[in-house]
Amino acid sequence: MQVKRDLEKVKQLEFIRQSELAELNGVRPSTIKFYSELGLLPYTQHGEGLSKFYNRIEASRRLQEILKLKKQGKSINEIITKFIQ
Repeated sequence: MQVKRDLEKVKQLEFIRQSELAELNGVRPSTIKFYSELGLLPYTQHGEGLSKFYNRIEASRRLQEILKLKKQGKSINEIITKFIQ
């Protein structure tokens, strides 16, 4: 079981866990998982159980772009097309 890290410490780290990325951006972890499975949020896997780690800055920036497009009414296919060529 993972120990929850302090949010202030998380804000200083280069790579963070799925749940931490979700908490930093005000979304559910399932949202991060969904976009990751679609290839919209790149991650690296390492450690025991091949945990997923996200670059805090890049993943947060990409997630905010995705959420903005969703708010504008873009479909998931339109969003995928924008980011994955």
